[in-house]
Amino acid sequence: MTEADTLPEPDRREGAPHPRMAPRVFGHERARAETGAALEGAMPHAWLLTGPEGVGKATFAWAFARRLLGEESDPDLAGRVRALSEPRLALVRRGWDDKAKRLKTRITVDEVRKLRGFLSMSAADGGRRVIILDAADEMNANAANAILKLLEEPPRDVVFLVICHNPSGLLPTIRSRCRTLRFDPLAAEHLGAAIEGAGLIIPDRIEALAALSAGSVGRAAGLIEHDGLGLYDRLLGLLATCPQLDRAAALDLAGSVAGRGAEARRDLLLGLIDTALARLARTGAGAPAGPPSAPAEAETFARLAPGPDAARAWATLAQESSERAAHALGVNLDPAGVILDILLRINETAGRLSRP
Repeated sequence: MTEADTLPEPDRREGAPHPRMAPRVFGHERARAETGAALEGAMPHAWLLTGPEGVGKATFAWAFARRLLGEESDPDLAGRVRALSEPRLALVRRGWDDKAKRLKTRITVDEVRKLRGFLSMSAADGGRRVIILDAADEMNANAANAILKLLEEPPRDVVFLVICHNPSGLLPTIRSRCRTLRFDPLAAEHLGAAIEGAGLIIPDRIEALAALSAGSVGRAAGLIEHDGLGLYDRLLGLLATCPQLDRAAALDLAGSVAGRGAEARRDLLLGLIDTALARLARTGAGAPAGPPSAPAEAETFARLAPGPDAARAWATLAQESSERAAHALGVNLDPAGVILDILLRINETAGRLSRP
């Protein structure tokens, strides 16, 4: 029995298969072209895969690792990679805390030190070896310094695939020793294909799903699982009533995500409120808000955000609401009251800004 069979995996989203199980990569043609050219020419010893979380960086890394290890000439390689039994591949990720019986919150130096044995052996066929780090954002300072040392003195024929959601948080010296491979949000077509490939049902409103998930398969999976499109429709319906907020509907929406076991839907709704406020701010600033995510969204946003002053007000409210919600939930205040308070503040702001 492998590690994947016995312990939770920190680099796998709950309810979705691990990225190493994905049969193929969808989209990201530029990244495919760049790595394909490197396979035919000079191969960098380290790649930094950057971009928004959930857009397919890890799926790409595992597919690239299989190519680096020669899957075309080894029909059994993909199975060994999926089972984490391929001796030429190592994975660095958050480890398991035996004492606390939970995953560690950070990648520690102990996880990096496990590479010593892997790096002390040469590949049996004299070929490449691959190390996947997922995700570099989760390393503590000691782990980051240990990885930096390896990158400064790279072992022969070892390729590092470093996945990072926010490269600005990495040590500049780590970034400078990697070739950066940037990943953009998936378009609706590729997002739908990736969702289907993950075994999920593609909703009818794939364009709306792509807009609300920012092209992230991980976020899209959460929206599908918790009826995110339905929640956003209800939120937009409330915004359409502002500045005469339908309080009964607001109470109903807040209460629907406040019960025991509803934490995921509560967090999803708070995220959707952030999204709506951000799209309102962009509308007021004259910037494209993105494809409409619900019926009559553009008309409602144009009414509530008629100009630059409104853009600044909505942006300020978005920041304040996010901070207030985080604090309130941190001290265990009633989630329904927290959400209702945000909706009332939205209504108050709409009263000051909206045009007739």
